[in-house]
Amino acid sequence: MANQDNKKSKSKDLQEKLFLQRKNTAKIFTQEEQKKADKFCEGYKSFLNVAKTEREAVEQAVEACIKAGFSEFEIGKKYKVGDKVYKLNRQKSVIAAVIGKDDLKNGVNLLAAHIDSPRLDLKQRPLYEEAELAYFKTHYYGGIKKYQWTAVPLALHGVIVKSDLSVVKVNIGEDAADPVFAVTDLLPHLAEEQYKRPANQLIKGEELNILIGSRPFKEDDGNDPAGGSNLVKLNIMKLLNEKYGLNEADFLSAELELVPAFKACDVGFDRSLIGSYGQDDRVCAYTALKALLDLKKAPKRTAVVILTDKEEVGSDGNTGLKSSYLEFFLNDLADMQNLPVRTLLSNSKCLSADVNVGFDPTFPDVNEKLNVAYLNYGVAVTKFTGSRGKSGTSDASAEFTAEVRKLFDDNKIAWQTGELGKVDLGGGGTVAMFLANLNIDVIDVGVPVLSMHAPLEITAKNDVYTAYKAFGVFIAGE
Repeated sequence: MANQDNKKSKSKDLQEKLFLQRKNTAKIFTQEEQKKADKFCEGYKSFLNVAKTEREAVEQAVEACIKAGFSEFEIGKKYKVGDKVYKLNRQKSVIAAVIGKDDLKNGVNLLAAHIDSPRLDLKQRPLYEEAELAYFKTHYYGGIKKYQWTAVPLALHGVIVKSDLSVVKVNIGEDAADPVFAVTDLLPHLAEEQYKRPANQLIKGEELNILIGSRPFKEDDGNDPAGGSNLVKLNIMKLLNEKYGLNEADFLSAELELVPAFKACDVGFDRSLIGSYGQDDRVCAYTALKALLDLKKAPKRTAVVILTDKEEVGSDGNTGLKSSYLEFFLNDLADMQNLPVRTLLSNSKCLSADVNVGFDPTFPDVNEKLNVAYLNYGVAVTKFTGSRGKSGTSDASAEFTAEVRKLFDDNKIAWQTGELGKVDLGGGGTVAMFLANLNIDVIDVGVPVLSMHAPLEITAKNDVYTAYKAFGVFIAGE
């Protein structure tokens, strides 16, 4: 028996030495660390509740930067080690930086996360009446399962820029006293024909109409108008005019978004999970910015965090990362030291801070179990994304992957690897490839998510906290 025990012991020791070990943070966190993780996530949930659009996320980010001593970046000004700056881009993306000890010829350490999420946008002419009910027409934004957006309370967020260029901010549905809005659906008793549709057509894009009212306009004396149609629509416009001074033409220059009206909440008897709209990718945006704001001293290399827009629709437009606004900012930094920006870019390193799919045992067949991220096992390091034959991706080099691996191991950061599903099942993309196109070393690092792109996405609190710690050691650069 002794020899057999020795063989088992040797085998176990050898496995621990040679095999890749996954570590469940729920098992290895100390009681003190677990309390820190839970406390950290209370701040994260508060952020989710007030930052449901890219504009609101930017507002919260700028407010936090100013509170932490950051000032607005000035082109041509010479900044010194430890200086904190931020740069706003059209109210929908923002860059924040802390000047580091090293010369910029050595590059910067960059964290890039996106702050847009799938949603329902209002069309430019949204308001109509049908069967004495008033509706908004929508055009969905990003990849959604359209049927998930029916029969849930929705809030209206955004801005309206009127013909005199004044800006009206809209946020209806978040306060307990506010009304909410909804997309209606068929009752199951009458859905026989609907059930015959393919799943992606159970609800069609043009059926994502928002119910917004049912009472017609009445004259001041309470009598019905002598004639006319669209009286429910007229009553809605009257209410909007009284509250915001709007007319129907003002919708032409508006950015109005329907998002789930419910708040971020704990999930599970043990409260170990977070359920909320917009965690893709505000979970990485919040943790990345918080890591920068919480730096206790000047980083070794200049630390830069970018919170960008338009990732969910391909990163196009002047607020997405296909735009040159990040490159322009880094060029302005390089000019401080009379340095060609190509030198700064070529020596920079980036974590593309974006989420990955978490393994869902209810739907195991879409993932390959060896190469999928699991909840509570820390941040997911994703060497490449893309679809099928690695199409539409940046494939990080072995050298940079090893650097990140060593950094996390040396700092006892719980991490794992992940892919976006089995090889031929679709996949997806991040902003990594646009940063790689600038000759920056980049790899995806983020939080595993269940029910991604649904109105209610789920993350593990320990993974959220681990992302904050991982981003912190990366930008500190020691």
